[in-house]
Amino acid sequence: MSNFDEIIDRADTRALKVERCSVLFNRKDVLPLWVADMDFAAPPAVQKALKQRIEHPIYGYTVRPESFFDSIREWQMRRHNWSVENSWIEFSPGVVPSLGLAVQAFTQPGEGVIIQPPVYPPFFGVINDFNRKVVENNLVEKDDHYEIDFDHFETMAADDNNKLFLLCHPHNPVGREWSEEELRRMGEICVRHNVIIISDEIHCDLTLFGHKHIPLATVSPSIADITVTCMAPSKTFNLAGFSTSYFIASNTRLLKAMRQQLFGYHLHMGNTFGALALEAAYNHSEEWLDELREYLEGNVMLMHNFLTEHLPEVKMVMPEATYLLWLDFRAWSMSQSDLKRFMTDKAGLGLNDGSTFGRMGEGFMRMNVASPRRIVEKALIQLRDARKEFLSEVR
Repeated sequence: MSNFDEIIDRADTRALKVERCSVLFNRKDVLPLWVADMDFAAPPAVQKALKQRIEHPIYGYTVRPESFFDSIREWQMRRHNWSVENSWIEFSPGVVPSLGLAVQAFTQPGEGVIIQPPVYPPFFGVINDFNRKVVENNLVEKDDHYEIDFDHFETMAADDNNKLFLLCHPHNPVGREWSEEELRRMGEICVRHNVIIISDEIHCDLTLFGHKHIPLATVSPSIADITVTCMAPSKTFNLAGFSTSYFIASNTRLLKAMRQQLFGYHLHMGNTFGALALEAAYNHSEEWLDELREYLEGNVMLMHNFLTEHLPEVKMVMPEATYLLWLDFRAWSMSQSDLKRFMTDKAGLGLNDGSTFGRMGEGFMRMNVASPRRIVEKALIQLRDARKEFLSEVR
């Protein structure tokens, strides 16, 4: 059994999650529950593989052997019942870089790219940074979860200026694991209107509470033909510091277009340790992942039960996947700037500002609960006590 309760000191490890707190939150002593990396040790098999390789003192350029592609292909079949071919797979230094490459490969400056806010902030960035137009198909809040506005989505897809759709699946931050019916409707709309889909499925292995991930490309051959799927073991196995990402496309034209961008920027090399980490994770760490998901479910339920009892006005979207919680503080009637200051100055919490996920994020904060349970409990107590103190001050 893995010990996810162990608190591991990340000081002096150059961890972004810790070192950037003073810049983002103007103080170093907040509980860092923001960026999506976990406070858990990587799986033992990954640690072992890396230790064995590091004992060799030369860390030069390396290649990715066929075993790299085999491990991805076999993982997709075991975990997601997706039959892929090694020739469909290409390495990428990261999923977000893949999104940027896709925007350049499949659109021209001024053309539109459809996204579904509130959504992971880099979705906006990779569009704006390359002078494309952000086209928002806002998700719809309904009964404490989010749904897709399909009529609006079709209107956006039917616009000839909108060439590309960036799908977040599972969705970050609202935690939806899109159903087969929802995927099919989105995919068929894009097929009808010749819109290419880039499906960011980086959180696909972190489904919770019995939900099952369905890769978009498995829904139908026609949808697969317009889809590039971006994946990585980085979120799943806490390997974000390595280059372990890849994209999959059965359509050779789409794959070639992505490869042209990748090779044009000379991003295809990777690093000495990333491929080893991926293979050890996919080939030897499945039991660790199942234990992790159970632990994450416990943290989510701790959050739900604590808020229900102590802060019932704070609403939490129950995630179907990911370890990221979308917390609704709109009942507090604070401006976004006041809410951010409260979290850092009063509660001592480093959370993601909801407004960075789009206009629909006003009044929300995103919290990463992939930490030992005592850390999550501490965060909740600090939040509760800070709210009590605040209310006593304003009375």
